[in-house]
Amino acid sequence: MPAEKISILYVDDEENNLFSFKATFRIKYQVLTAISGTEALKILETKPVHLIITDQRMPEMTGVEFLEKVLIKYPDPMRILLTGYADMGAVVDAVNKGKIFHYLAKPWNEEELDMTIIRAYEKYLEKVQLKDMNEKLADSNDQLEFMLRQKLLS
Repeated sequence: MPAEKISILYVDDEENNLFSFKATFRIKYQVLTAISGTEALKILETKPVHLIITDQRMPEMTGVEFLEKVLIKYPDPMRILLTGYADMGAVVDAVNKGKIFHYLAKPWNEEELDMTIIRAYEKYLEKVQLKDMNEKLADSNDQLEFMLRQKLLS
């Protein structure tokens, strides 16, 4: 288990699902919930999250539409799509447009969802580590370039 609690934003237009998710995972993870994509976007403005789990079928915007908006401003959190119906079109859209990490059918299975959360968080950490290494590499390159210019000027 990581030193910090994994922060998850769960988005679903059905309040019972929000309560159920929070009751199941609140001890193990830091759980934030939103009843709509719009509310979830407001939460993302103020709270950092590692993972976003969203229902596909919501009235105001679908899960895929929400994840597309998330990608623009918040590309780092891993994205998981839940849907209660076997709509392959939504799954394909989610993969292509929402760049999801994983797709699960509703009603979710606690063990399967928990394993998916852990795997998604591991992938999140890999992405963060890669980003950090790339930044350090860019800094080193800048320093080397500067030292080479200094040497050429002297």
